[in-house]
Amino acid sequence: MRHYIALVHKDADSAFGVSFPDLPGVFSAADAQEDIIANAIEALRLWAEDEALPLPSAIEQIIERDDIRAELAAGAFLLRVPLIEDDSRVVRANVTFEAGTLKAIDAEAARRGLTRSAFLASCARKEIEAVG
Repeated sequence: MRHYIALVHKDADSAFGVSFPDLPGVFSAADAQEDIIANAIEALRLWAEDEALPLPSAIEQIIERDDIRAELAAGAFLLRVPLIEDDSRVVRANVTFEAGTLKAIDAEAARRGLTRSAFLASCARKEIEAVG
């Protein structure tokens, strides 16, 4: 999975702004700090629908840039954002769980009105987005 470095900045009277040094046309914003990664992932995903993305630069290359150093000195910070591409293909996978865990998964999926697969996919996506 590819990851892109995002530059996050915030002025006192604004939302968090997110830009990608490797992708000058990709921007995102978030009112709350906990939404930064999810919104940045969505911005990458939407951009990738229409544009071929270049290979990501190493963080060492990003932080060598004078414009990035200036932003960091002014209080911005960097995040590693995974590119989770939309791919509507459905692929069958065989997984193994401890019986008690599988029972808990099935119970929670049923409580939410989801299939086991939909529940596991949702959990996996949330975990991937949280780790960024």
